[in-house]
Amino acid sequence: MPKTIDWMYNRKACITCKRARDWLGETECAVTQWEDANKVKLGPKQALDLLKSLEKMVAMKGKKVVTFDLKIDRPDDDTLLAHLIGPTGNLRAPTLKIGNTLLVGFNEVAYNDYLG
Repeated sequence: MPKTIDWMYNRKACITCKRARDWLGETECAVTQWEDANKVKLGPKQALDLLKSLEKMVAMKGKKVVTFDLKIDRPDDDTLLAHLIGPTGNLRAPTLKIGNTLLVGFNEVAYNDYLG
């Protein structure tokens, strides 16, 4: 059964965001709240604030997937920001919040694991 995404931060013109949206459409996952990254800029402080109530963060770049346990073995802020912030200095897109997990980037295998 497809899961519901609590929040998605994405850019309409972003190729990676389009891949994520296409994957979500194929799996019929519903997004409760959309945030346009072109209109709402989330910098380092806001990105770290997103993690306050979460237990896990999964950062993806291409085939590389890194998982952080934010409750038991939380890394330092610089390590987290290296995976959260893109070249613009803002939160990377796409970013999805599902329950207590934040998914940053897109990787089909990781999406299948967390949303499939």
